[in-house]
Parts: sequence; C-alpha cells; structure tokens
Amino acid sequence: MIPTTDRPLVSGPDDPVFGPASDQEASGLPVAPAPVVWARLRRAVREHGRTLLAVVLLYGCATASAVAAPWVLGRIIDEVRAGADAGRIDLMALIVIGALVLNAGFVLVSVALSIRFGEGLLAELREEFVESTLRLPLGTVERAGTGDLVSRTGRDIGTLGFMVRHAVPVMAVSTATVVVVLVALALVHPALPLAWLPTVLIVAVTTRWYGRRAPAGYLREMETYSDLTQGVADTVEGAHTLEALGRQERQDAHNDRRVHRSYLIERYTLWLRCVWFPPLEFAYQLAAALTFLLAGYLYINEVISLGQIATAVFLAVQMTRPVDQLVDQIDILMLGFTSLRRLLGVRMVEEETPVPVPAEKDAPGTARLREVRFGYTPDTEVLHGVDLDLRPGERLAMVGPSGAGKSTLGKLLAGVHAPTSGSVRVGGDDLSGLSPEERRERAILLSQESHVFRGTIAENLALSLDRSDVDRDRMWRALAAVDADAWVRSLPDGLDTEVGSGRDPLDPAHVQQLALARVVLADPQVLVLDEATSSIDPRSARRLESSLAGVLEGRTVVAIAHRLYTAHDADRIAVVEGGGVAELGTHDELLALGGSYADLWHAWHGEARPTG
Repeated sequence: MIPTTDRPLVSGPDDPVFGPASDQEASGLPVAPAPVVWARLRRAVREHGRTLLAVVLLYGCATASAVAAPWVLGRIIDEVRAGADAGRIDLMALIVIGALVLNAGFVLVSVALSIRFGEGLLAELREEFVESTLRLPLGTVERAGTGDLVSRTGRDIGTLGFMVRHAVPVMAVSTATVVVVLVALALVHPALPLAWLPTVLIVAVTTRWYGRRAPAGYLREMETYSDLTQGVADTVEGAHTLEALGRQERQDAHNDRRVHRSYLIERYTLWLRCVWFPPLEFAYQLAAALTFLLAGYLYINEVISLGQIATAVFLAVQMTRPVDQLVDQIDILMLGFTSLRRLLGVRMVEEETPVPVPAEKDAPGTARLREVRFGYTPDTEVLHGVDLDLRPGERLAMVGPSGAGKSTLGKLLAGVHAPTSGSVRVGGDDLSGLSPEERRERAILLSQESHVFRGTIAENLALSLDRSDVDRDRMWRALAAVDADAWVRSLPDGLDTEVGSGRDPLDPAHVQQLALARVVLADPQVLVLDEATSSIDPRSARRLESSLAGVLEGRTVVAIAHRLYTAHDADRIAVVEGGGVAELGTHDELLALGGSYADLWHAWHGEARPTG
C-alpha cells in the first residue's frame, strides 16, 4: 500500500516509509563510508596541490582587486567633502576602473585554471569508476541489476561533475572573497568584523542542523532513483511478457509505488532546504544592517569618517553575495559527496580472490559437476545436488521447462556464479579457484543478450582477446565460421565500418553473429550457448549451428535450447526439471525411455505418444 502520510517531512529517512539509512543499498552494491571519500580527496589534493593552490591564489588576487573599488569609492567621498580638485577625483576614478579591469583579468585566468583542475579530477574519478565497474564479478552485476549501475554512471557522475565544475570554483572564489573582505573591514576599523558574529552563529547552527540530516536523505534519494531506473528498464525489456500475461496494471502499480517513494524522499530533502534557507537569508541582511549601525556609531563618536562608513557598507553588501554562494554550495557539496560515496562504493565490492583447489588430471574440455547446489537468495535453492560429466568435444543439449534451472546451470558451468556447495571443474580445475581471466580461458557463456559496442567491427571482435592487434585474416576466418563474412565484406569499410550507438545500426541477427565470432576468436575449452541463436530465423540458425560445429570441433559445447532440433543434433541431451538433471542420454535413448523428453519431442512434432 502506498503511504499517504506527510509524516516523513518531519521524521527523515530513518522512518518506516523509507527504511533505515544504511551504507548498503538494496541492490547489493555498497556505498563507501565517509573516511574513504576523504582519503580520496586528500589524494587529489596531493596530486593536484600546485594547481589548486594557484587557483586559490588567483581567486584571492581577483577578490583583492574587486575590493579596491569600494575602498577607493569611500576615499572619493572623503576627498570630495574635503574639497579636493577634480584631477585628483578623476585619478581615483581611473584607479576604480583599472581595478575592475584587473579583476576581470584575474577572474578569467582563475576560472580557466579551475576548469582545467576540475575536468582533470573528474576524468580521473570517471576512469576509476569505469575500471571498478569492469572488475565487478559477473554474479554481482547480475544481482545488482541495471538500474543501480545506470543511476551511478548517469545521475551520480552528472552530480559529481556539476560539483567539480561549478561548486568547487564558486566555493574557492567565495572563500577568498570573504577572507579578503573581512580583512578590508578590519582595516577600516577592527570592530567592524564583529557585526558579522550573529550571522556566523546563525549560519553555523542552521547548517549543522541541515548537515546532520541531508546526507542520509540524499543517499535515500539516490537509492530511489536506482530503484526507479531498474523498474523502468524491467518494464521496457519485459513489455511483451507483461502484455502476454495481462500484467500491465500490476506493473504500473509497482512503478507508481516507486515514483511515490521517490516523491516522498525528494519532498523530505526539499523540506530540509525550506527550513534551512530562510534563516540564512535573514542572517545575510542582518550582517549588512549591523555593519551600517556599528559604522554609524563609530562615525558619531568621530572614530571613522563618512567615507569609511560608505566603504564599510559597500564591503558588507559585497560580502553578502559570496557568503550566500558559499553556504549554497554546501548543499551541492553534500550532494556531490554522497554521489562520490556511491561511485567509490563500487570499488569496495570484494574482488574474487581465487582459493587454490587441488587440480585433478583431466583432458582439456572435460567438465565435472559434483553435488552442485545453488540459490540466488539464501532461502531459495534453484539447483539441488546436480551431478554431471561432460566429455571433451561433446555437444550436450539442455532442455526442460522454463524455470527448471537450465540457465542457472549454464552460468555455473561458465563460472558466472560459484555454487553454494559442491564443485564445478573444467579441465581438472575447480572454477572457484581460478582468476576471472583463467575462468574465461576455460569456459565462456554466450546468451541471447548480445551487445555491439560503439567502434569498428574489428574493435568489437578484438574485445574477446587481451590484445587489440589481432590478425585480420583470423578475424575473417572467425566471421566466416558464423556465416557473417559476406555481409561484413558488403559494408563500405569492411572490418573498419563504425557500428554501435549513433552509427550504422545492425539487426539482432548480425549482432549475435558478431558475438559468436568473438567466441570463435576466444577459443574456450567449454562454450555454453544460452539460446544464442534465438534472434536468427530457424533455417539460418540451423545453418549457423552446423558451421559452428565444424569450427568448434574438439571444444565442449553446452547448448541451452528451446528448439528441439538443436537437441536432436547433440551428442547427448540433459533434461533439467525441478533443479536437477532428470534424464540424460542420446536422442534415441530418451525417446525409447518414454519420459519427459519423449513427451516434449512428440508434442513438438504434433504426434500422439506411442503406446504399448
């Protein structure tokens, strides 16, 4: 049920509506604790300290030149009252103009340097995030889903970019301005900066109140974006399934709840800002008024001149804007800091540390599963004690009803997931004791969800190898093996044709052919095909599988198939039911057995099952 109470506006993200604030999101991807972020920022200061110091000094010079204008204007007032000649007044006016021109020059250089600093730092953080994402274990990526990663790579990177490009330079110039103006006020009279003490107190108290609540709220806000993105992605990807099952209204209701939850948490952070901002606005105006009153009191007591009153008021008004900007950027910094916590959190996912397992002497391509159990959640087991042996060069077809565990078993064979208990050995080595690189040499999973990256066809093919300078003749042989060489040769630039997002579109069949060609180049011992030819018409799929059979001679192939002719052509067939292998044998053996496979075969051919 969607919560309708307005209570979150005064309770915060730790209430039952939002759930407890935590450094671990529901997706399973962690959020880095604050000390990790501070350590990364200290490293950035060490690596870019000179540039950052230059930026601060330039902003300081820009501020000093800007302060010269109100200072000289105050002197002009005193000179006019004293009856100074016009030439002296004109000279002071030229000094004001020169100071403003000098200020513009310093601002131009300082902004350019700060942008250079910000873009460099942002590029480093982006590269680190991409590298961390690519190192994520495949099982972790699957459990996290697309929503959280898309939210982090999109919204969080954008928020961090805005902070680095905008907030950091603005804070630098605002800080420098406040310091210089306070010094200038003290030079007019040491008592004048005291007028800002009430403002400092109000800003400190209200900002502390806001700072203790906003970060948790922003963390929950970003989590709801991840959940919302995941919901939209699931809806789009499964639209046909939802329509077929008549579940559109149910899915709409789920998405409405996600939107409402996001609305509630955004409303909460908005309420925080609505409470925080009004006292700040009052504090800025109070400081200017108190400065004027204090300066007037000093003037009445003949401590300062009328021109110095004008200078003090000009400076107070001039400082109101940078103080406002400085405090305003605190909110952006909190948001950027939270985004950085999420980005650095990806690095905290523990990399798979192989645990050495004694190897058995097996021929390359041999696969052995012993008492394999697996569940995606601790309380739900998908596979129940599976035992299976694959001979080198064997082609095994796995068939069975949806949800029986075929794809899960294929993922365990390819090392995508590690079994909860039991062992999966390929070539005599337990996959859980191998590094990700070594596992890819043993086994590869190719699903129907293939992807073409933006770049040339040659670059897409080279992704399957550790080097980019792959022999082009070898690429052509791989394309020929999957019946793709003809259409690639027909392209304007052949292997150098640009494909992917924003380039020449490829139909799903061609995308899968490129994915299969990558597998041919990778040359694994065991290849798991999870409906890898589903986007190709049946006649082309049979021709393609026949071509692949010749190329993959000597390689163990596990084909998870819904088209039973694939099973018919296999050396053996495994019928997976209820999380285990219910039947295992050749096509003829299973027909003679008269079990589940025989029922599937006769139903597929529209035949009545033989009796007697």
